[in-house]
Order: sequence, then structure tokens, then C-alpha cells
Amino acid sequence: MTAQSLILLIVFLAVLLVLAWPLGKLLTRVGDGRAIPGMGWLGKIEHLIYRVAGVNPAEGQGWKAYATSLLLFSVIGALVTYGLQRVQVWLPLNPQSMANISPDSAFNTAVSFVANTNWQGYSGEQAMSYLTQMLALAGQNFFSAATGIAVAYALIRGFASRSAKSIGNFWVDLTRSTLYLLLPLSLILAVFLMAQGVIQNFKPYQEVPLLDPVTYSQPKVDAAGQPVLDAKGQPVTETLTATTQTIAMGPVASQEAIKMLGTNGGGFFNVNSAHPYENPNALTNFVQMLAIFLIPTALCFAFGHMVGDQRQGWAVLAAMTLLFVVCTCVVMGAEQAAHPGLQALNVDQSAGYMEGKETRFGVSASSLFVAVTTAASCGAVNAMHDSLTPVGGLIPMLLMQFGEVIFGGVGSGLYGMLVFAIMAVFIAGLMIGRTPEYLGKKIQSYEMKMTAITILVTPTLVLAGTAIAVLCDAGKAGIANPGAHGFSEILYAFSSAANNNGSAFAGLSANTPFYNTMLAIAMWFGRFAMIVPILAIAGSLAGKQRLEANAGTMPTHGGMFIALLCGVVVLVGVLNYVPALALGPVVEHLQLFAQ
Repeated sequence: MTAQSLILLIVFLAVLLVLAWPLGKLLTRVGDGRAIPGMGWLGKIEHLIYRVAGVNPAEGQGWKAYATSLLLFSVIGALVTYGLQRVQVWLPLNPQSMANISPDSAFNTAVSFVANTNWQGYSGEQAMSYLTQMLALAGQNFFSAATGIAVAYALIRGFASRSAKSIGNFWVDLTRSTLYLLLPLSLILAVFLMAQGVIQNFKPYQEVPLLDPVTYSQPKVDAAGQPVLDAKGQPVTETLTATTQTIAMGPVASQEAIKMLGTNGGGFFNVNSAHPYENPNALTNFVQMLAIFLIPTALCFAFGHMVGDQRQGWAVLAAMTLLFVVCTCVVMGAEQAAHPGLQALNVDQSAGYMEGKETRFGVSASSLFVAVTTAASCGAVNAMHDSLTPVGGLIPMLLMQFGEVIFGGVGSGLYGMLVFAIMAVFIAGLMIGRTPEYLGKKIQSYEMKMTAITILVTPTLVLAGTAIAVLCDAGKAGIANPGAHGFSEILYAFSSAANNNGSAFAGLSANTPFYNTMLAIAMWFGRFAMIVPILAIAGSLAGKQRLEANAGTMPTHGGMFIALLCGVVVLVGVLNYVPALALGPVVEHLQLFAQ
């Protein structure tokens, strides 16, 4: 790991803390239902929304009502997103006359964006109209992010309340998170991105002349699209010269902002944040990484404020940061090391292993982006993950398999890490022979059953889905690379889907009915089969008395608890996934040095 990489990592974390601390106070006000200074005018819009929707903001919900509202809202969102894709050819703001999306692809995309995964089996600039991008996809970027924040608020209230039946009101949490947090931040970031060169328009795609015409050969096809063969049965090629290039346009900056802030990750263009119209330079690259981590970090501070003990928020943040720094250093080190295959060919690797990376970012910024986007359940990419070294590809896969709790998605990172904190105090209680407590709430059998379900959902989806894919002909048909790397592509896809990340190795041909269906199932249950038991935990904790700390209470804010929390996260990930990882990136790494 070079000094440049280390300095970049330190500066990134320092700026992140400076920005997240005041945002944590804003998040606390949003969660507590208090007025937001300087945003009083939005209060009128907020109450108008409640009046139109028939919502009483003063009426609390138990966990079952909260979960029902959340699931109903998500199902309706999925249906609307699916429907818009299926009829986009007849709708306005479609200057390229994009065709309707196929049923299986529309189903996969609808589930993906509602579940805050943003897995993309399609090429954005070749498939989606401007209206679909803005109304269906960008809309769900806001709503899915707000849903995650709402669940985090509900769980925090479970710890903070004293013998309460309510964990809040889902409709209020959804509305306030969108109005006071996501919309203002997205507007600020979108304006900044436009100033840096990210496009924002509704123009048709531009046909521009090339400065230097390009001559190339390609197989010749007949009127039916079939290859033309010569007398020997060999394909006939034709030489063509390209004098123009089609440049895609569209409202990119507005979608790019919420894509990052909401840890969504779905790109307007197929190459995502490697495209100069989405991520033009080193400054926008740095700011986009900050945007991905900003709200997950601020939520840790909000957690401390809302439970009345800032040390608790710092402890959770410290555990996230420690795990992130270790994993990032491994990725950076792996990508800066000389590749044995290229070394044997005497290729200059003084700048690091540059395959699949943008020269305007380099190895350090690309590697940091790899770690940030997979740690934070974002899925945006500025480099080709399929081109990473075996160890470099193993770490982002492992970051997802840890459960997306190392900063994690907006809201989901915090509530996921708090579930691991419950597991940690339970293990500590077993070791010392006391009933475990966390933040003054006794952790009993019901909470542990729900915790077990939450932790086991995603490994089940990942490993079962991978096993089915490698056994079925339809699953194996999508593999572009044989052997260990092909297995890694499938394992990465299901790890990304079930943990709601959305990034891909991209060597897997996944836009097929088999993968569109299988990955959609993994995304849906990876999201909501976790949220429901977490809300059940919140409801159970809310109904309990909050006990005062005594001499026998285990401190949950010191170094020992932070180490225990990190250990539990790593241990669960290792026990679940090491056999599968051994068949993929580990074998590939050994093969690389055996050649």
C-alpha cells in the first residue's frame, strides 16, 4: 500500500467525520419529529401530504402495523415501477423511442430498485426512456432510501423508549426523511455535479463527427440477421468505416445525486460511475464516495443522540470504521501489487494493476471506491470489478457477505450492525452467566430468535441461489469465464442481490429469464425478510422497561465491546461463506501463482 493511498484514505475519513457530525443532529430532529431550523416552509408541505394521504402524524404504530404499511408501500412501488417499464414506448420523454422492457427484465428491475439494490441487467442508455429513469427509477431511489432510514428510526426508538407500544409512524418517517433530508441533499449534490460537467438535459442523443474515422471489420449478415458464409462454411467479414459517434444525453445529474446519497447505485449509463458524464474527474469521484458514506455515518451520531448516550453511536461507528479500514488496505495493496501474468510479459506496472480502471482515477481512488461502494450497499462502480485481482475481488465480495453492516446502506447499515450488537451482548452474557442487556433493555429469547432469522436470511439466499445456478444449465449458460472465476461471478451476483448491493463482476450474462427471476427473489427476501424481524425486535424492545446501569452491566461503549462487535461480524461471515470463497477467489489466487 503506497503513501498516496494511505493519505487518500485518511483524508477521506477525516472529511467524512466533519460532514457527518452536523448531519447527525439534523437526522436526530427528523427522527424525533421536531421542527427543522431553516426549513419551516417545508413543514406546510409535510402537513399537506398528511392531509391528502389521510395520515394522522400524531398516531403511533405498533411493529405489525408499521411493517404492514412498509410492505404495502413497497409492493405498490414495485407494481408502478414494473408497469412504467412495460409501457414506456407510448409515454412521453422518450426521444430515442426506447422499446418496452421485457417482462422478466422489468420484474427484476422493479424489485431491484424497490429493495434499494439497483442491480441492473440492462444497459441504461440503450433500454430506459428519460421518463422511466426519472419517474420510476429515481423515484424509487428516494423511497427505498427513506424506507431504510425509517426502519433504523423504528429500531432506535425500541431501544430509547420506556414501556411503549408504538415504534413510530412509517408514513411520517418516510415523509420526513424524504422532505428534510434526501431532497435537499440531492439538490445540493446535483448542482455541484452539474458544475463539474455531469450532464442534465432532455435532448435526443447526439450524432457527432469523429475527428479520426475508424475502420473495422465485422461478420457480414443477411437481411434476416443471419451470418453470411463462404463456400467453405466460414463467416464472411466486411470492412466498414465509422465517421460519426452517437453520444447519449439525458437528465443524469439529478439521478446521480440520489443514486449516491441513497446508497442506491443504479447508473444512468451502463458503465455507471466510470462514465465521464456521471463521474467526470477526481473531485467528483471523491465527493461521490463521501456521499455514499455520509448518511450511514450520520445515522450513527443520530443513534447516540436519540438513545441519550453519544458514546454508543461512537462505538458502533468505530467498529464500522475499523473493519472498513482493514478491508480497504487489503484491496489497495492487492491492486497495487504486480500481477504475475503481466510481470512475466515484462509489462510496466509501476502505476499498479490498471486493468479495468480509469486512468483519470488511478489505482488508489479506484480501489477506495471499490471498498466504499461494496461496504455501503451502494453498488455504484467506477472500475470493472471483474478485472480485479483475485484478492482484490474477494474483499468486496466479503464486505457484502458480512451483511452490509460496515457503514452499509442508508438505514440498513445501522440497523444491521445493531442486530450484530444484540448478538454480541448475548454471547458476552453467556460467557459471564448474566442475562444480556443492551442500552438498558434485556435481550431475551424472542429477540434472539428474531436476530437469528435476520442474520441467517441472506446467507441462505446467497448459498442456495449459487448452488442452484451452478447446477442448472440455465445458470451455467451465463458464465463467460470457466473455472474458479466463473464460480466467483455467480457467487458475487447472489451476494450482491441478497445483500442489496447491486454491483456485479459483470462477466456473467445475467439478463436472462433465469437470472432475472432468481436474483429478484434474492433481492426481495434479502430486503424484507430482514426488515420484518428487525421491526419485531423493535416492537419487543419498545415494550420493555429501560433498566439503569449497575456494577454488573457490561459497558457497550468501550474498546472491549468494539472488539467483540467486530469479532462477531467477522466470525458470522467466515462461518457462512469461507467454503464458497475457497471455491472461487481463493482457488483463483492460488492458480495465479501456480502458473
